[in-house]
Amino acid sequence: MNNELLRDESRRQFIERAPFFVVALSSLIAANSSCQAQTNQRQRTSAGIVGGGCDGCEGMYEGMPQELNWQTVIASASEPGEKLEISGIVYRPNGRTPASGVIIYLWQTDVTGRYTPAPNTTGLTRIHGHLRGWLKTNERGEYKFTTVKPAPYPNDVIPAHIHPSVKEPDKNEYYIEDFLFDDDSLLTRQERAKLENRGGSGILRLTKREGVWVGRRNIVLGLNVPNYR
Repeated sequence: MNNELLRDESRRQFIERAPFFVVALSSLIAANSSCQAQTNQRQRTSAGIVGGGCDGCEGMYEGMPQELNWQTVIASASEPGEKLEISGIVYRPNGRTPASGVIIYLWQTDVTGRYTPAPNTTGLTRIHGHLRGWLKTNERGEYKFTTVKPAPYPNDVIPAHIHPSVKEPDKNEYYIEDFLFDDDSLLTRQERAKLENRGGSGILRLTKREGVWVGRRNIVLGLNVPNYR
């Protein structure tokens, strides 16, 4: 008899709690469906973004001047390091027609190999350091910037580099191959094999003119850039 009462009580409790279990299960299924939908949306969005997404590229909008020239100075005259001047032409995807009005954002390490921030900066402005700048190609597609040679990260094997990201008038911002240096001992055969050559090769062969290292790089928009159309 006691066993029958126990079974009846268990059955009654199950019936009373059934609505709770149904609601909980429904909520769990809905939450899982929402997470999956968000994941799918992120995947679809990433697939539709020129360049496939760019960690840090949005930093170009933090502190960007309203007026941009085709040439800019990133490092002041008092900045420690060897002076460097880089110039070139940005071409449309056909590799022949100059592309005007293209914004190039640049950021780099200093002579310590660090992205040393300027005082009282926050966000990506602080993360990218004080050596950062912007320019916009002229009607001939030309660009030029002066800075100092960056140093490699401390205690690392990544070659010295300058980060560039570009913003065309009708596309989202995306990154292209870093500016690299052909005589860098860290730019090994293995490191060269990893390069995507987005926008074309970023490896510079520098020459010295009046105490300034000079390099040239032409850029082809969309070259080896995912989702470019």
